Amino acid sequence: MEVPLYPYKRLGVRKLSGITKSSEGITIEVIPQIKDLVQDVVTSYIRRLPGIQYADIRVEVGEGQGAFAENGNEKHAGRDYSFAFGIRVLAGNNVVAPGYYGQLIGESDRANLARILRKGVRHAHRRALANAERKAQAKGNFVSLGESLYSTRLASIGVHQDVVPAEYEIDPRTVPLQDIASHAREASKALMGLDGQVRFNATGIFTMVTRELFCSSEGANIEQSFALTQGMSYVVAQGEKGSQELVDFVGHQRGWEVISKGINEPYIKAPSFLDFSLNLGRDAIALANAEPLKTTEKEVVVVTDPHFNTLLVHEIVGHPTELDRALKMETAYAGRTWLFKDMGNNQLGEQIASPLVDAFSDPSLPGYGHYKYDDEGTPAKRVVHIEKGVFKGFMNSRQTAAILGVDPNGSLKASEVYLVPLIRMSNTVFGSGERDPSEIIGEVEHGYYLVGHRIPSISESRENFRASSMKVYEIRNGEIGRLFRNGGIMADSKSFLMAVDAVGNDFTLYPIPNCGKGQPMQVKRLGNGGPTMRSRARLAGV
Repeated sequence: MEVPLYPYKRLGVRKLSGITKSSEGITIEVIPQIKDLVQDVVTSYIRRLPGIQYADIRVEVGEGQGAFAENGNEKHAGRDYSFAFGIRVLAGNNVVAPGYYGQLIGESDRANLARILRKGVRHAHRRALANAERKAQAKGNFVSLGESLYSTRLASIGVHQDVVPAEYEIDPRTVPLQDIASHAREASKALMGLDGQVRFNATGIFTMVTRELFCSSEGANIEQSFALTQGMSYVVAQGEKGSQELVDFVGHQRGWEVISKGINEPYIKAPSFLDFSLNLGRDAIALANAEPLKTTEKEVVVVTDPHFNTLLVHEIVGHPTELDRALKMETAYAGRTWLFKDMGNNQLGEQIASPLVDAFSDPSLPGYGHYKYDDEGTPAKRVVHIEKGVFKGFMNSRQTAAILGVDPNGSLKASEVYLVPLIRMSNTVFGSGERDPSEIIGEVEHGYYLVGHRIPSISESRENFRASSMKVYEIRNGEIGRLFRNGGIMADSKSFLMAVDAVGNDFTLYPIPNCGKGQPMQVKRLGNGGPTMRSRARLAGV
């Protein structure tokens, strides 16, 4: 699920008018200084509390700054820091259950951090005991139905102590705030000067560094740092055929160079933020002067580019392969998955796609989905979902891995350290093929080429979808022709995957800044992507 993302949502940057001075506060350098304190609380202190089976503490400090502009004018800019922690406790006697506690704290809390953490542990401990007691009562009251309530158990993992540095060329903390504001303003001004048909635009930029600490009662002590820089452009154009609005993002777990120079890596390529914004503006103008796409009654040949497949793999592979969803832990507010009805009725080992189709989640790839350890200290690794069309498995946590009797694969993450971690995508992608994309298009007598992604509409169990693209081109006799706006495709998920008859060698990763999951909603950044693919689907238009 994608949720609307205002440019300053989750930035750690205050919405202010004008340019603000730097906020005095905690810096990421505090994390190494509090390691021993946190480790002592999560190992020594918890032994005093009855019924505790396990505990972990996550602490995070972030330093960020950003700016926003509209129609060539600066709107607001600022910099700020965040300091927060999250605690998980497993406790109980006959039945074990989890308890959580999270809190945002400030610079003045630094001197009392040990006391604050101990208070948080006690709070999480009380919640765990209450959950365990009520679970035991329900288990006795509901007879056979109560057997579905079980003691919380974590699958075993290795215990790690590690320090993982951030990667960047230009440290986000060293960039003058005025430079950030200027880049946002100049990109917005350039969009206004592009053409009179551009009626409104907005640009936003932020850059930040975070440092995370994970300590567990098992002895884990892991420090991970991340740089992250993102730009957003939004354009509304009015043309002869109607209006068109487009929004897109450029971003990477790198420094200010993402905005000033762009990205040129094997799987991720993007121009500077100025050129990125202008390209989006040109697309909006072209689409505002294009005919709307018509819906078809029958399936047609469709070629989908890597950017469109970024959305497709997210919706029909990524979310359905989260094991908490499969085990019905989020059914009430997010749905289920057609890949797993129950332990005896599921698609594991079944052919669900063409033999040309591979799909996996891989935190070792670069981009928004990269990390070395997840939020319970499990080393990240590639999780194969589809191999030569056969469904292989799910992203999991230590708890869900224990239920299914498989190894944990490092997929438990929270969008904010004070929130409960959930099973989330990392870099979830369609695997690369061997074909030249131009050849894939050149073989089409009549079909359509979908470029870029916009809006998904997905069924409750993800068994069918409707997804719109930025641009739809008609293909005739192997040549790309007319451009259409406001179009996309709709299909049954399995039928679409089974009909794939060509996969390109142009594998590309894109940032997804606004994946929503959980209750209350967590908005997470992650990576999706893939190569060009050819299949069959109905066109979805007007």
